[in-house]
Amino acid sequence: MANVIDLGRLRALDAIARYGTVLAAGVALRCTPSAVSQQLSKLERETGATLVEKDGRRLRLTDAGRLLADHATRVLAAVDEAESALAAHRDTVAGRLTIASFATACRALLPYALRRLAEEHPALSTGLVECDPHDALDRLVRGHVDVAVLDDWPEVSLRIPAGVEHRTLGLDTADLLVPAHHPLAGARSVSRERIRDERWISALPGAICHEWLLRVLPGIRPDLIVGEFETQITLVAAGLGVAMVPRLARPALPDGVVAVPVRPTPTRQVGVAWRTTASTRPATAAAVAALQDAWARLGR
Repeated sequence: MANVIDLGRLRALDAIARYGTVLAAGVALRCTPSAVSQQLSKLERETGATLVEKDGRRLRLTDAGRLLADHATRVLAAVDEAESALAAHRDTVAGRLTIASFATACRALLPYALRRLAEEHPALSTGLVECDPHDALDRLVRGHVDVAVLDDWPEVSLRIPAGVEHRTLGLDTADLLVPAHHPLAGARSVSRERIRDERWISALPGAICHEWLLRVLPGIRPDLIVGEFETQITLVAAGLGVAMVPRLARPALPDGVVAVPVRPTPTRQVGVAWRTTASTRPATAAAVAALQDAWARLGR
């Protein structure tokens, strides 16, 4: 009778194929590196084939390893779908669900969404990770989080990978924020060309909003670079420069700061994403619904 390959050992091989090292695979699988090594050794004994070989500090799959890893990916996806279907059949929102979200949505959307999930689904345990959209998508694909809240500026164009479903929550508009005594404070709107030579305050390099600002206004060099939109607004209030800030990041403006609409209107798409294999999981549907309601509340 043929040996039945253990799913845990297939997960170990799949993690090695994705991450390249025993340490990284252990982090992804939430186990020790030695446990990953043991699973690989057992899998090689079961299959009678050498599946990995050392390549410096990394592990490289052999031809047999790549063949089995390709099958493992499909098998594990099928198991994920089966578990989601079973959960849907039970019609119970339960288990553990982790959401990754960009910073402003963490403050504007997630408090309401997480509270609603806690109140309506007490059997569901939730977690939250704040990170930029690129990191959130990576965590989602790798299975580290279950749902990702993303912002996508058209000038940056976030790419949704295969195997991920995406739904738009709405559009968020950015305005020019200026000190109350600024010459543009009373303008009904202002063109992008008109504001190019201002003293700029921006997000940190590497952040999607920093990248977006430099593409919207090519050639500008921000003088004040900070990590939070709240800090940008505080610096504007102090008369130290101007900033382009999305409305989602500023429910209210402090005294001394005026918002001026910009032409053409800068907008970003805010959306929610999840793995296709988890589409039928009730917890996923509950999280998406809670986020949609949180967005609708902002509009009201």
